[in-house]
Amino acid sequence: MTEGPGGDNGQSCQELALPGARLQYWPEWLQAKDAERCFELLQSDLDWQQPELRLYGRSVPIPRRQVWMGDAHCSYRYSGLLFEPVPWHPLVLQLTNQLNQQTGLGFNAVLLNWYANGQEHMGWHSDDEPELGRAPQIASLSLGEERWFELSHKTQGMQFKLMLQHGSLLLMGGDCQRFWRHRVAKMAKAQQGRINLTFRKLIKTAK
Repeated sequence: MTEGPGGDNGQSCQELALPGARLQYWPEWLQAKDAERCFELLQSDLDWQQPELRLYGRSVPIPRRQVWMGDAHCSYRYSGLLFEPVPWHPLVLQLTNQLNQQTGLGFNAVLLNWYANGQEHMGWHSDDEPELGRAPQIASLSLGEERWFELSHKTQGMQFKLMLQHGSLLLMGGDCQRFWRHRVAKMAKAQQGRINLTFRKLIKTAK
């Protein structure tokens, strides 16, 4: 058991070894008052966007809103779209620096997703874009309404899910992105909003 990155809150890290992956989960990486402050500030301060994807010959808006943020060189391509980073919000930069100090992983960009309610979701995917390197380490900070986070092994049929609570941090390590897919599915009983920050380290620029 290790102390959580939240600092003086004394929370412990829960570790789970999956085939080809290592998950570390801090239920209270942020103290409740800090998590609430972060949620309110990011909800109001950021210019949330809802880009459209091309599916079956037509444009469809993604079922959530998002912001891509990071160092100036961190352009990123996924789902066929190229995203240029917006400048760092001071709070997001503070959280990134805190996480880098704890883990030493050198995160330089963050994808922020805003889910207004339980009908907004994220489909099955892996964060395995070329810009992230061979074995990306992804850290996920959850704020707001609790939602299920599900993982599914790409070849062995195994599944795992974890309820991500307000202020929690999940670190997906090892070859998690190579062997596993993950999603945030619809959740009918979730009535409130959720903000998720996924921290990444880009090793090269998308073209």
